[in-house]
Amino acid sequence: MTSLPQDKRRRRRKPPAPKLSTSKPSAPRKESKADPKAASSYAALPVTAFLLLLAAWIIQNSPMPHTVGRYGQSDWTDYPVPLVMRGGDPYIRALMRTISASESNVNEPYRVIYGGELVDDLSRHPDLCIEIVAGPNTGDCTTAAGRYQFLTTTWQAKAEEYHPHPPSWFDMWGEYSFKPEYQDVVVHNWLSDTSAWGVDISQMLQEGRLDEVLAMLSGTWTSLGYGIETNSMSGYLPQIYQVMLQEELKSTGSAGPGFLGGS
Repeated sequence: MTSLPQDKRRRRRKPPAPKLSTSKPSAPRKESKADPKAASSYAALPVTAFLLLLAAWIIQNSPMPHTVGRYGQSDWTDYPVPLVMRGGDPYIRALMRTISASESNVNEPYRVIYGGELVDDLSRHPDLCIEIVAGPNTGDCTTAAGRYQFLTTTWQAKAEEYHPHPPSWFDMWGEYSFKPEYQDVVVHNWLSDTSAWGVDISQMLQEGRLDEVLAMLSGTWTSLGYGIETNSMSGYLPQIYQVMLQEELKSTGSAGPGFLGGS
């Protein structure tokens, strides 16, 4: 076989070597993940806003602490004024008027506080602590107010049981109206509650056992003739009761005892 001259031979070229990159490989891209703390914060924003709006609404619609104004002295009267409350047991009604004859026998009994001054705001118990000037508790102070001379703590406790209109759920102060009809209703319902006294007061009165009733109630109303603070009216309470009873029987009939809801 003949061969081509050396310079005529076809030379096969080697493929060029691949170029190597001198740059560093880039780091793999990471998928972004949501921050769970941030996500929960964003989710809580609507709830927080709602709570803030609710708190603002409650504050706006709740009665604020008040200052009770006093506008002069009450005038003494020799005849207990009629009850504001309508209906109820005439025997209990007569007893209520008899109690007030000794506790608050003035022309505006629902507004009177200890000492005889009158208050102008009955949206709640006045809660004014007035110094006691006579009797065994001289030097102490008392918050007695209204026709039945309720202490603040006693009113709060009995209103929780017997008041026909408790405070609204958004009333942060939890105050019960001290208006005249509610003073009457709370006392009427309290005296009518046999579980509160362990006896049926109305039945005792119908049986003519007024002295026993007054003695039993003297731990609550101390001016009823058997307590520690008798006054000029205490000795006349049996006669006053009889007059009040005749008036109540005539005006209300012979209705039996019962709980009142008020208006």
